[in-house]
Amino acid sequence: MSTILDPWGHFAIEKYEKLFKQFGIQPIDTVLDKLPIKHHFFTRRIVFGHRDFDKWLDALNRGEKVAVLTGFMPSGHTHLGHLMVFEELKYLQSLGVHVKIVVADAEAYAVRKLGRRKVIEYGLEYIRHAIAWGLDPTKTDFYFQTNNTTPYYRLIQMFSRKITKAEFEAIYGEASPGKIVAALTQASDILHMQLKAYGGYKHILVPVGADQDPHLRLTRDLADRFAQELGLRRPASFYHKFIRGLDGNKMSSSKSDFAILLLDKPEVIKKKVMMALTGGRPTAEEQRLLGGEPEKCTIYELYTYFLLRNDEELKKQYERCRRGEILCGRCKKNALKLLLELIKVHQEKYRELLESQIVEKHVNIPDF
Repeated sequence: MSTILDPWGHFAIEKYEKLFKQFGIQPIDTVLDKLPIKHHFFTRRIVFGHRDFDKWLDALNRGEKVAVLTGFMPSGHTHLGHLMVFEELKYLQSLGVHVKIVVADAEAYAVRKLGRRKVIEYGLEYIRHAIAWGLDPTKTDFYFQTNNTTPYYRLIQMFSRKITKAEFEAIYGEASPGKIVAALTQASDILHMQLKAYGGYKHILVPVGADQDPHLRLTRDLADRFAQELGLRRPASFYHKFIRGLDGNKMSSSKSDFAILLLDKPEVIKKKVMMALTGGRPTAEEQRLLGGEPEKCTIYELYTYFLLRNDEELKKQYERCRRGEILCGRCKKNALKLLLELIKVHQEKYRELLESQIVEKHVNIPDF
């Protein structure tokens, strides 16, 4: 059975290894030795695959102009899934590369059908969270899709000439006008930095969740078709696994009861964590006898992604669960303590940004 990648969907991917054969994504293991600095997202295979990331790293190591481009569709409040991308961007920025972030407000308006004012509000929230998590606002470019300049929009129109409806449907499954425009706009987001008007960065890296690979496949095809006319090159990309919502599905703003929102109050986070799906057995007796199944547990994912950065501590947590030495209630309480500490520090920085209005001064905000 084929795996469907829907960049606008809400479903988790069960078997990431299928993506290697089905879509030609390469295992991240092939580039680990080229990373200038190790990061647990890579060593734990949270970032599991890539396209041409090795070539991008080679260009970085040769001292050539490289850049990172990724974005967010502001269709709801920011949650831990978005925090994964912020963490990746912070890591890449630490390597000294140029980072640019698009707020996909046109896409949110067309595909999610949200009002413009709400879309802009969510977009500003995303930007504040990115800076609060550690991105340097003086070294990061942010822009809204509806507020860029002429060469960017010209690309969207030009791209429409060299893609057919059949090709689009083969990649996305559906070819509604809103999704066609959104996808071509995403291609312009990814490729516009290669134009002289935007810095002439010929080596672009796009870090995203695995569900966004359809956009990369379309964009790489378009880069090939405009290689001679515009001098475009295929972008590189790497892909992270989803952090699951506390119900076991992909974490999503639209299912806020099962997502840890970055502005949730402590009592709300506590309620969500204590109700989370785990890999525990039906009874405490069975848990002690058979052990838990951390691979199925959303709480263990919190430890793996954010709460335990020390590999030895994570290994001990895994083994205690496997041996039945810790029950799910105690494990949840331990995770909750670490998570509340993490969120508290982040929210304090977020509030400082809100009060200072640094984002409003730094970012060109579209008219409503």
